[in-house]
Amino acid sequence: MAERRRGAALERALLDAAWEELTARGYAGFTMDAVVRRAGTSPPVLYRRWPDRDTLVRAAVTHVLERSHIDVPDTGSLRGDLLTLMRTINETRVRLITVMNAHLAGYYQETGTNPGDLLADAREANGDAIWERAVARGEIAPGRLTERIKRLPFDLLRHEILISFAPVPDAVLEEIVDTIVLPLVE
Repeated sequence: MAERRRGAALERALLDAAWEELTARGYAGFTMDAVVRRAGTSPPVLYRRWPDRDTLVRAAVTHVLERSHIDVPDTGSLRGDLLTLMRTINETRVRLITVMNAHLAGYYQETGTNPGDLLADAREANGDAIWERAVARGEIAPGRLTERIKRLPFDLLRHEILISFAPVPDAVLEEIVDTIVLPLVE
């Protein structure tokens, strides 16, 4: 007889089942009942935590992002930090980014959100530290730094991944940083 899951172990199992269901069937085929079956639990157990599939999808994506946490680099320069973070994302998250865009199109349409909304918390935690250190070092003028510019290198990286469904060549990452992003803030 299987041991009964509780607390954090149960929540992890439910979120893992939700992510597996999402990647197997996409948002269009994603149902709370399918997650219940995949997790081997009952509907009340799932609905007590997440009242609807949109909330569960957001929680599953957040869970996957937390599980694949990326440390914020501190190389001593804005260029180095951006390139290191972009290279890490490029090496570890191509599949995740592709799955999120391909399988969640219906979610974005139904909820009026976009991939950036789901990635915002992770991006802000990593990106803000990089930009704040660059300002403190005097590398960039804070008045030139907007939210759009802070998102730009990562939006361009995501775009490159989505047009190729593959990791982005390092020369392209350097071009994004050196010829597009840095001239905007220097």
